[in-house]
Amino acid sequence: MATQRKVPLRKCVVTGENLPKKSMIRVVRSKEGEVSVDVTGKKSGRGAYISKSEEAVETARKKNILERHLEAKIPEEVYEELIKLIRRESIL
Repeated sequence: MATQRKVPLRKCVVTGENLPKKSMIRVVRSKEGEVSVDVTGKKSGRGAYISKSEEAVETARKKNILERHLEAKIPEEVYEELIKLIRRESIL
């Protein structure tokens, strides 16, 4: 009998819901204070997970949620990259 592997869950910093890690995008702040989108989920640094929905990204942008979680200024490009990734995935 095959044992069921545990699906790693992460909490979305915007919606507060626990979702499978694969259905979220990680944003990471490096030791140098650089903020980037972590598509692999393996970059080192402080990470925050966000749901793969444009609404979640917009809410995070409006309310500075990522900024508070990562304690760093979030460049506009990070939000744009998140939206691009979400749109690309919804096409696939």
